[in-house]
Amino acid sequence: WRLQIDQYIHHQTPFQLTYRDAADRPWSFTIRHARVTSYERRQYLECWCEETEGNQDLPELQHNWVLRLDRITDAALSEVRGQWRPDLDTLLVEMHLFEGLAFAYEAKAADVSCEWSRDCSLPVRRVVRRVSNTFWFLREVLRYGEDCVIVSPPSVRQLVKRKLGALCERYRV
Repeated sequence: WRLQIDQYIHHQTPFQLTYRDAADRPWSFTIRHARVTSYERRQYLECWCEETEGNQDLPELQHNWVLRLDRITDAALSEVRGQWRPDLDTLLVEMHLFEGLAFAYEAKAADVSCEWSRDCSLPVRRVVRRVSNTFWFLREVLRYGEDCVIVSPPSVRQLVKRKLGALCERYRV
């Protein structure tokens, strides 16, 4: 099934993927854009799907799914009619980097801009990134700690606040 997925992606052919996840729940997706991506030494299928039910990301990113390939033990695949999408849904996220992180930061491929802000008395690197999945984005930037602030959009900033609030509750801060 993996070779077949690679062929669908290469030929930009929409396809249906049906499988059971690690918890033995059935899933079926109509995929109109996909790419294989690595996160933390594992491979994932990042895909734009017609189905959104069960996706817990922000509303503007709910067509995007990230499926861990090694958790798909068996899959039924079939070609479907329709158009291949040019990319996943994305939103622009602005973050400000401070202190040593501002100087050490290396621009990523998804960064739309990475520049020094002239509006501040201290050196601040302003980064605008195209994000397709908040889970993996937040996994990256939360490790930057107090040296990174999400500025916009408000929905992503609010996600960070909720995560920090949950962390504070866990530590009874």
